[in-house]
Amino acid sequence: MSELTLDQVLTQRREANREIVNVDEPTTKLVIFTLTGEWFAFNGERIREILSHTEVFFVPGCPASLEGVINVRGDIESVISLNDLLHLAASEPGRGASILLGRGGGMSSGIRVEEVVDVVDIVQSNIHPPPSTIPDHLRPIVLGILTFKDKPVTVLDLDQIFSDYSRTLG
Repeated sequence: MSELTLDQVLTQRREANREIVNVDEPTTKLVIFTLTGEWFAFNGERIREILSHTEVFFVPGCPASLEGVINVRGDIESVISLNDLLHLAASEPGRGASILLGRGGGMSSGIRVEEVVDVVDIVQSNIHPPPSTIPDHLRPIVLGILTFKDKPVTVLDLDQIFSDYSRTLG
């Protein structure tokens, strides 16, 4: 085998580097959380704050989907239960339970979740359209599906959820 000259080595390296394509793909920030063992996400632009260990005060006469209200630095915010809206079994708030303060669809409210898994930037091409097998009641509120840490994550449309919720109340 003959030895390569410096020019030949540099040419081979330049050729190898041509195969590397550095494309900046658009990303979206997601807040990934769990409810009854299933993983969901909201667009991070819609979540103002994540609160942990916040006491929720029950308000008599409210619908079952309204868990109560919280005091956030002097502002009163409602807290809704996604379990009812997503037709999931009720879950008791555990040690990792958090409240996501969200805004969208002309409404602002807290949303009780079992656990916040992560807040991440995801390449938009990794979010796939919802499958045709998705239940009818979820179709209007599911933006897409992705895999994160080997788990399927359903990306929910907070604007649509809040818009639908406020229509059912009014």
